[in-house]
Amino acid sequence: MSSPEIVIQNHIAPSDAAIIEDGLSRYNDNIAGYADRLPLAVLARDPDSGEVLGGAYGRSSLGLLFLDLFHLPESRRGQGLGSRILAAFEEEGRRRGCRHAVLYTISFQAPDFYQKHGWQAFGEIPCDPPGTSRIFLRKAL
Repeated sequence: MSSPEIVIQNHIAPSDAAIIEDGLSRYNDNIAGYADRLPLAVLARDPDSGEVLGGAYGRSSLGLLFLDLFHLPESRRGQGLGSRILAAFEEEGRRRGCRHAVLYTISFQAPDFYQKHGWQAFGEIPCDPPGTSRIFLRKAL
């Protein structure tokens, strides 16, 4: 049997991503004995146009809630909207049976926002630009 070719690319076709995702999911399901992974999005929509203004998305899996990305335009910040989105995201995680939540943010983004809402830093690693870091946070749900 010949050795597989290693290919580096900047984009992945959905069918290729599915091979990796499905393979890992089958492995996890086999070990855990169940499959509970679900995507999760909490969106803020303009009530008149229906346009998505921002929001958060991630997933739940094996008792953990992962917050992958969260963004609101600057014009919508400081009005409590972000807090409402985060609370809804966490509540849906609880409803799904998640006991803990995890995320990472960059030091110039929103670590204070998350900590104000009960998230605790558990790790930090330097990144670029110099002087910044990725901060890993968790919260018991």
